[in-house]
Amino acid sequence: MNLHLVLILFQIAVLLFAISLHEAAHGWMAWRLGDPTARMLGRVTLNPIKHIDPFGTVLVPLLCVYAGFPLIGWAKPTPVTTRNFKNIRRDDILTTLAGPASNLLTAIVALIILLVLKFVNATTVLSAVMAAQMGAVDPATMNGSPVLFPLTLLLYYAVLLNLVLMAFNLIPLPPLDGSHVVRHLLPYNWLRVYDSIGMIGLVLVFFFGGRFIAMIVSPLLSVFNHLLLSL
Repeated sequence: MNLHLVLILFQIAVLLFAISLHEAAHGWMAWRLGDPTARMLGRVTLNPIKHIDPFGTVLVPLLCVYAGFPLIGWAKPTPVTTRNFKNIRRDDILTTLAGPASNLLTAIVALIILLVLKFVNATTVLSAVMAAQMGAVDPATMNGSPVLFPLTLLLYYAVLLNLVLMAFNLIPLPPLDGSHVVRHLLPYNWLRVYDSIGMIGLVLVFFFGGRFIAMIVSPLLSVFNHLLLSL
């Protein structure tokens, strides 16, 4: 199999897990705070089939692959009935932040496992990290460690894609998670205008979202890489 295709398949697998975890975290937090809507609809699960959005989970990632862009995507929104919350403002914010927090936690766990594997075979781990960063695989390195190399690739993509997904969802424009937090901080007479952004928000995300994501991901990834390479 073409090794470049292998890298793409690894990224898609990690992305599906990341967005499934993200939506399941929303549903789990809502359930814990008194709203069982997502749980009753089977959305508190890591099964990606339950979360697939034809546009965000299928078409957008495929377009990214075709255009050579960094892989990004999203799942269908997790249903939340805010009237079930005891404190609507607080609980809605906590439910919203649970998604990005789950992605950050996943990236941290993946980094910890990578550090453990580095003590097992530092050369292979560092080669896999370099392969993920450059988007190219050295067949000799992969053949030398047929288990550790692909596992390290998956883990490093888990770090990278979860950080990107976290930052993407924190963009404070509807319909992304960041907007759910911001709208609770706005005066009442501003909410109608903010909520009506709709498609304009998606256009703004398309043109300026990359800069926002880079502002968050770049320093975080630098810290993660420094820890991985120096420890």
